[in-house]
Amino acid sequence: MSNALALAHVTQALALLIEANLPPDIDIAVKVEPRKPPADPPLEPTITVFLYQVTPNTSQRNHDLPTRASDGTLVRRPAAALDLHYLISAYGEEAELVGQRLIGSVVRTLHEIPVLPRDIIELAGQRPHLNGSDLAEAVQRVRFTPTAMDVDETSKLWGMLHQTPYTLSVVYQAVLVLIDGRETPVPAKPVERPEVRVLPLGAAGAPAPGVTSQEAVAVEADEPVGPSGKAAEPADEPTQAVAGAVARAETKPPAKSARGRKPAQPARTAKKPAARPAKSARSQPPAKNADGSEDTEN
Repeated sequence: MSNALALAHVTQALALLIEANLPPDIDIAVKVEPRKPPADPPLEPTITVFLYQVTPNTSQRNHDLPTRASDGTLVRRPAAALDLHYLISAYGEEAELVGQRLIGSVVRTLHEIPVLPRDIIELAGQRPHLNGSDLAEAVQRVRFTPTAMDVDETSKLWGMLHQTPYTLSVVYQAVLVLIDGRETPVPAKPVERPEVRVLPLGAAGAPAPGVTSQEAVAVEADEPVGPSGKAAEPADEPTQAVAGAVARAETKPPAKSARGRKPAQPARTAKKPAARPAKSARSQPPAKNADGSEDTEN
Protein backbone atom coordinates (compact mmCIF):
# COMPACT_ATOMS: atom_id res chain seq x y z
CA MET A 1 0.00 0.00 0.00
CA SER A 2 1.23 3.51 -0.84
CA ASN A 3 -0.01 7.03 -1.36
CA ALA A 4 -0.67 9.03 -4.53
CA LEU A 5 3.06 9.59 -5.21
CA ALA A 6 3.51 5.92 -6.08
CA LEU A 7 3.14 6.41 -9.85
CA ALA A 8 5.87 9.03 -10.08
CA HIS A 9 8.02 7.06 -7.63
CA VAL A 10 7.89 3.91 -9.79
CA THR A 11 8.80 5.89 -12.93
CA GLN A 12 11.81 7.50 -11.23
CA ALA A 13 12.92 4.17 -9.74
CA LEU A 14 12.70 2.46 -13.15
CA ALA A 15 14.93 5.13 -14.69
CA LEU A 16 17.49 4.69 -11.88
CA LEU A 17 17.38 0.90 -12.26
CA ILE A 18 18.18 1.12 -15.97
CA GLU A 19 20.93 3.69 -15.39
CA ALA A 20 22.59 1.65 -12.64
CA ASN A 21 22.80 -1.49 -14.81
CA LEU A 22 24.12 -0.02 -18.07
CA PRO A 23 27.78 -0.85 -17.38
CA PRO A 24 29.73 -2.90 -18.27
CA ASP A 25 27.75 -3.43 -21.51
CA ILE A 26 27.71 0.30 -22.26
CA ASP A 27 30.99 2.16 -21.72
CA ILE A 28 29.74 5.60 -22.76
CA ALA A 29 27.87 8.31 -20.87
CA VAL A 30 24.11 7.81 -21.23
CA LYS A 31 21.29 10.04 -20.01
CA VAL A 32 18.25 8.21 -18.61
CA GLU A 33 15.33 10.63 -18.36
CA PRO A 34 11.77 9.94 -17.15
CA ARG A 35 10.05 11.82 -19.98
CA LYS A 36 8.26 11.19 -23.26
CA PRO A 37 10.27 10.80 -26.49
CA PRO A 38 11.37 14.25 -27.69
CA ALA A 39 10.24 15.74 -30.99
CA ASP A 40 13.86 16.54 -31.85
CA PRO A 41 16.03 13.42 -31.40
CA PRO A 42 19.01 14.16 -29.10
CA LEU A 43 22.51 13.77 -30.45
CA GLU A 44 24.03 12.26 -27.29
CA PRO A 45 23.11 8.72 -26.12
CA THR A 46 19.77 8.97 -24.28
CA ILE A 47 17.13 6.61 -22.90
CA THR A 48 13.64 7.94 -22.20
CA VAL A 49 11.22 6.24 -19.79
CA PHE A 50 7.68 7.39 -20.65
CA LEU A 51 4.57 6.38 -18.68
CA TYR A 52 1.99 6.52 -21.47
CA GLN A 53 -0.97 4.68 -19.89
CA VAL A 54 -2.42 3.73 -16.49
CA THR A 55 -5.05 0.96 -16.32
CA PRO A 56 -6.89 -0.73 -13.42
CA ASN A 57 -5.59 -4.15 -12.46
CA THR A 58 -8.28 -6.71 -13.35
CA SER A 59 -7.32 -9.33 -10.75
CA GLN A 60 -7.27 -6.92 -7.77
CA ARG A 61 -9.89 -4.43 -8.92
CA ASN A 62 -12.58 -5.47 -6.41
CA HIS A 63 -10.27 -6.94 -3.79
CA ASP A 64 -11.05 -4.25 -1.18
CA LEU A 65 -14.86 -4.53 -1.34
CA PRO A 66 -16.82 -3.95 0.84
CA THR A 67 -14.97 -1.14 2.62
CA ARG A 68 -17.84 0.24 4.71
CA ALA A 69 -20.28 -1.22 7.22
CA SER A 70 -24.05 -1.05 6.91
CA ASP A 71 -24.14 2.18 8.95
CA GLY A 72 -21.59 3.87 6.65
CA THR A 73 -18.55 3.65 8.91
CA LEU A 74 -15.25 2.87 7.19
CA VAL A 75 -14.15 -0.70 7.94
CA ARG A 76 -11.09 -0.91 5.70
CA ARG A 77 -9.18 1.75 3.80
CA PRO A 78 -9.92 1.47 0.06
CA ALA A 79 -7.03 0.92 -2.34
CA ALA A 80 -6.84 1.47 -6.11
CA ALA A 81 -5.01 -1.36 -7.90
CA LEU A 82 -3.23 -0.05 -11.01
CA ASP A 83 -0.98 -1.28 -13.83
CA LEU A 84 1.54 1.10 -15.38
CA HIS A 85 2.53 0.90 -19.05
CA TYR A 86 5.95 2.27 -20.04
CA LEU A 87 7.46 3.13 -23.41
CA ILE A 88 11.27 2.94 -23.21
CA SER A 89 13.06 4.51 -26.20
CA ALA A 90 16.78 4.80 -27.04
CA TYR A 91 18.63 7.48 -28.99
CA GLY A 92 22.24 7.64 -30.21
CA GLU A 93 24.55 7.55 -33.17
CA GLU A 94 22.99 5.37 -35.82
CA ALA A 95 26.27 4.51 -37.46
CA GLU A 96 27.55 2.99 -34.22
CA LEU A 97 24.19 1.34 -33.41
CA VAL A 98 24.03 3.10 -30.08
CA GLY A 99 20.23 2.89 -29.88
CA GLN A 100 20.21 -0.86 -30.41
CA ARG A 101 22.97 -1.36 -27.83
CA LEU A 102 20.99 0.65 -25.30
CA ILE A 103 17.77 -1.28 -25.93
CA GLY A 104 19.68 -4.56 -25.51
CA SER A 105 20.97 -3.39 -22.13
CA VAL A 106 17.44 -2.38 -21.06
CA VAL A 107 15.99 -5.78 -22.01
CA ARG A 108 18.80 -7.61 -20.22
CA THR A 109 18.34 -5.54 -17.05
CA LEU A 110 14.56 -5.95 -16.78
CA HIS A 111 14.76 -9.65 -17.61
CA GLU A 112 17.43 -10.21 -14.96
CA ILE A 113 15.81 -7.92 -12.34
CA PRO A 114 12.06 -8.02 -13.04
CA VAL A 115 11.09 -6.90 -9.51
CA LEU A 116 11.88 -3.34 -8.49
CA PRO A 117 14.56 -3.54 -5.73
CA ARG A 118 13.93 -1.83 -2.42
CA ASP A 119 17.28 -0.02 -2.41
CA ILE A 120 16.49 1.56 -5.79
CA ILE A 121 13.09 2.65 -4.45
CA GLU A 122 14.72 4.27 -1.42
CA LEU A 123 17.28 6.00 -3.63
CA ALA A 124 14.55 7.39 -5.89
CA GLY A 125 12.59 8.59 -2.84
CA GLN A 126 15.41 10.98 -1.95
CA ARG A 127 14.46 13.26 -4.83
CA PRO A 128 12.82 16.50 -3.61
CA HIS A 129 9.75 16.07 -5.80
CA LEU A 130 9.09 12.64 -4.22
CA ASN A 131 9.32 13.79 -0.62
CA GLY A 132 6.56 12.07 1.38
CA SER A 133 6.23 8.97 -0.81
CA ASP A 134 5.91 5.72 1.13
CA LEU A 135 6.42 3.27 -1.74
CA ALA A 136 9.42 1.76 0.06
CA GLU A 137 7.11 0.64 2.90
CA ALA A 138 4.64 -1.10 0.58
CA VAL A 139 4.29 -4.85 0.97
CA GLN A 140 3.35 -5.40 -2.67
CA ARG A 141 6.42 -5.40 -4.94
CA VAL A 142 6.30 -3.92 -8.44
CA ARG A 143 7.13 -6.37 -11.25
CA PHE A 144 7.98 -5.48 -14.87
CA THR A 145 6.86 -7.71 -17.73
CA PRO A 146 7.40 -7.07 -21.46
CA THR A 147 4.42 -6.33 -23.67
CA ALA A 148 4.30 -7.73 -27.22
CA MET A 149 2.97 -5.19 -29.74
CA ASP A 150 2.49 -5.72 -33.46
CA VAL A 151 3.05 -3.10 -36.16
CA ASP A 152 -0.53 -1.81 -35.99
CA GLU A 153 -0.46 -1.29 -32.21
CA THR A 154 2.98 0.32 -32.40
CA SER A 155 1.74 2.69 -35.11
CA LYS A 156 -1.23 3.72 -32.95
CA LEU A 157 1.02 4.28 -29.95
CA TRP A 158 3.42 6.52 -31.80
CA GLY A 159 0.50 8.25 -33.51
CA MET A 160 -0.52 9.60 -30.11
CA LEU A 161 2.87 11.37 -29.86
CA HIS A 162 2.25 14.36 -32.12
CA GLN A 163 5.16 15.23 -34.43
CA THR A 164 7.49 12.77 -32.72
CA PRO A 165 9.62 10.61 -35.04
CA TYR A 166 9.72 6.90 -34.33
CA THR A 167 12.75 5.34 -32.77
CA LEU A 168 13.58 1.84 -31.55
CA SER A 169 11.59 1.19 -28.36
CA VAL A 170 10.28 -1.51 -26.03
CA VAL A 171 7.08 -1.56 -23.98
CA TYR A 172 6.87 -2.86 -20.40
CA GLN A 173 4.01 -3.23 -17.94
CA ALA A 174 4.48 -2.63 -14.20
CA VAL A 175 2.26 -4.80 -11.99
CA LEU A 176 1.00 -3.99 -9.35
CA VAL A 177 0.73 -0.53 -7.74
CA LEU A 178 -1.73 -0.02 -4.86
CA ILE A 179 -2.78 3.52 -3.89
CA ASP A 180 -4.44 3.87 -0.47
CA GLY A 181 -7.23 6.22 0.47
CA ARG A 182 -6.72 9.01 3.01
CA GLU A 183 -9.51 8.15 5.46
CA THR A 184 -8.72 6.30 8.68
CA PRO A 185 -10.88 3.22 9.39
CA VAL A 186 -12.83 2.91 12.62
CA PRO A 187 -10.84 0.77 15.09
CA ALA A 188 -12.27 -2.67 15.73
CA LYS A 189 -13.92 -3.51 19.04
CA PRO A 190 -11.69 -5.06 21.69
CA VAL A 191 -11.96 -8.72 22.52
CA GLU A 192 -14.57 -9.15 25.23
CA ARG A 193 -13.37 -12.51 26.51
CA PRO A 194 -9.67 -13.10 25.80
CA GLU A 195 -9.58 -16.54 27.42
CA VAL A 196 -8.03 -19.22 25.26
CA ARG A 197 -7.31 -22.72 26.56
CA VAL A 198 -5.79 -25.64 24.71
CA LEU A 199 -6.39 -29.05 26.26
CA PRO A 200 -5.65 -32.47 24.81
CA LEU A 201 -8.59 -34.73 24.11
CA GLY A 202 -9.57 -36.68 27.21
CA ALA A 203 -7.78 -34.40 29.72
CA ALA A 204 -9.48 -33.13 32.84
CA GLY A 205 -11.69 -30.18 31.96
CA ALA A 206 -11.67 -30.87 28.23
CA PRO A 207 -15.08 -31.27 26.57
CA ALA A 208 -16.10 -34.69 25.36
CA PRO A 209 -16.06 -35.39 21.61
CA GLY A 210 -19.10 -33.90 19.90
CA VAL A 211 -19.77 -31.32 22.64
CA THR A 212 -20.01 -27.74 21.40
CA SER A 213 -18.25 -24.83 23.04
CA GLN A 214 -21.52 -23.45 24.45
CA GLU A 215 -22.33 -26.78 26.02
CA ALA A 216 -18.85 -26.93 27.54
CA VAL A 217 -19.26 -23.46 29.06
CA ALA A 218 -22.64 -24.45 30.48
CA VAL A 219 -21.17 -27.64 32.00
CA GLU A 220 -18.40 -25.64 33.66
CA ALA A 221 -21.00 -23.30 35.17
CA ASP A 222 -23.19 -26.27 36.31
CA GLU A 223 -26.07 -25.04 34.19
CA PRO A 224 -28.56 -27.21 32.28
CA VAL A 225 -28.01 -27.30 28.56
CA GLY A 226 -30.90 -26.77 26.16
CA PRO A 227 -31.49 -28.69 22.95
CA SER A 228 -30.00 -25.82 20.89
CA GLY A 229 -26.65 -25.96 22.69
CA LYS A 230 -27.33 -22.88 24.85
CA ALA A 231 -27.60 -22.94 28.61
CA ALA A 232 -31.20 -23.48 29.64
CA GLU A 233 -32.81 -21.31 32.29
CA PRO A 234 -33.77 -23.07 35.56
CA ALA A 235 -37.48 -23.83 35.92
CA ASP A 236 -39.78 -25.12 38.67
CA GLU A 237 -40.36 -28.86 39.03
CA PRO A 238 -44.04 -28.77 37.92
CA THR A 239 -43.08 -26.69 34.91
CA GLN A 240 -40.33 -29.15 34.03
CA ALA A 241 -42.75 -32.09 34.32
CA VAL A 242 -45.30 -30.42 32.04
CA ALA A 243 -42.57 -29.47 29.57
CA GLY A 244 -41.28 -33.07 29.57
CA ALA A 245 -44.73 -34.47 28.86
CA VAL A 246 -45.25 -32.01 26.04
CA ALA A 247 -41.84 -32.86 24.61
CA ARG A 248 -42.60 -36.60 24.72
CA ALA A 249 -45.93 -36.01 23.05
CA GLU A 250 -44.29 -33.96 20.35
CA THR A 251 -41.62 -36.57 19.72
CA LYS A 252 -44.15 -39.38 19.15
CA PRO A 253 -44.71 -40.08 15.51
CA PRO A 254 -48.16 -39.06 14.35
CA ALA A 255 -50.63 -41.90 13.84
CA LYS A 256 -51.66 -42.64 10.35
CA SER A 257 -55.07 -41.31 9.51
CA ALA A 258 -57.81 -43.57 8.30
CA ARG A 259 -58.00 -41.62 5.11
CA GLY A 260 -54.47 -42.53 4.27
CA ARG A 261 -55.15 -46.25 4.56
CA LYS A 262 -56.42 -48.32 1.69
CA PRO A 263 -59.77 -50.03 2.23
CA ALA A 264 -59.46 -53.66 3.14
CA GLN A 265 -60.29 -55.92 0.28
CA PRO A 266 -62.53 -58.97 0.97
CA ALA A 267 -60.80 -62.29 0.91
CA ARG A 268 -61.18 -64.12 -2.33
CA THR A 269 -63.15 -67.30 -1.98
CA ALA A 270 -62.67 -70.26 -4.22
CA LYS A 271 -65.51 -70.62 -6.65
CA LYS A 272 -67.22 -73.94 -6.24
CA PRO A 273 -69.37 -75.34 -8.96
CA ALA A 274 -73.02 -75.02 -8.08
CA ALA A 275 -74.73 -78.34 -7.25
CA ARG A 276 -77.04 -79.52 -9.93
CA PRO A 277 -80.65 -79.64 -8.75
CA ALA A 278 -82.09 -83.08 -8.28
CA LYS A 279 -84.54 -84.25 -10.84
CA SER A 280 -88.08 -83.73 -9.68
CA ALA A 281 -90.54 -86.55 -9.54
CA ARG A 282 -92.54 -85.07 -12.35
CA SER A 283 -89.64 -85.26 -14.71
CA GLN A 284 -89.14 -88.99 -13.93
CA PRO A 285 -91.10 -91.45 -16.02
CA PRO A 286 -93.96 -93.23 -14.17
CA ALA A 287 -93.20 -96.65 -12.77
CA LYS A 288 -94.94 -99.64 -14.35
CA ASN A 289 -96.53 -102.58 -12.64
CA ALA A 290 -95.70 -106.15 -13.33
CA ASP A 291 -98.63 -106.50 -15.65
CA GLY A 292 -97.48 -103.53 -17.66
CA SER A 293 -99.99 -100.97 -16.28
CA GLU A 294 -98.72 -97.64 -14.90
CA ASP A 295 -98.55 -97.09 -11.22
CA THR A 296 -100.79 -94.14 -10.43
CA GLU A 297 -100.36 -94.16 -6.69
CA ASN A 298 -97.43 -91.78 -6.94
